[in-house]
Amino acid sequence: MRTATKTRKTNETLIHVSCNLDDSTNVSTHTGVGFFDHMLELFAKHGKIGLMINAEGDLHIDGHHTVEDVGIVLGQVVKEALGDKQSIARYGSAYVPMDESLGFVAIDISGRPYLHFEAEFKNPKLGSFDTELVKEFFTAFAFQSGITLHARVLYGENTHHKIESLFKALGRALSQAISIDPTIRGVNSTKGLIE
Repeated sequence: MRTATKTRKTNETLIHVSCNLDDSTNVSTHTGVGFFDHMLELFAKHGKIGLMINAEGDLHIDGHHTVEDVGIVLGQVVKEALGDKQSIARYGSAYVPMDESLGFVAIDISGRPYLHFEAEFKNPKLGSFDTELVKEFFTAFAFQSGITLHARVLYGENTHHKIESLFKALGRALSQAISIDPTIRGVNSTKGLIE
């Protein structure tokens, strides 16, 4: 089983994340930010991964540190759970429609972190969640996991729908990329190494 667990404590947050890339039975997210919990659950469901997240953050200020730090730790546990990346497909992409909105994510588990992000959100806040934090989460996740990540909302009107399409697309793209392909010997790279 490809699993990992990590706890990260700073003066701003205490984050505990466990993931299981091969068993999606257990999913539980508690960050104190309701909309963010919903997005993380969608990510896990569509990524077909087990995910346990408990976060305590300085929400009396805002959700920035909590959302960013969850992205950091989630990226780290996914990277650790992938281990030496033997026989993984490596690439994944997904278009996900959410009513009038269409989101797209493409990833390469390359060891070369990068984020290209294209999305505009008219509504600055959904519940207690600041919508500009979507990019912060994607940035933290991409750079800590060592993934090249391209995310784009092609069109849409409703901010909730746009963001939901991106989190679902991220999960589906990740599910493809981490899948084991027995026809791949070693790592899926002509270098023979994915760092």
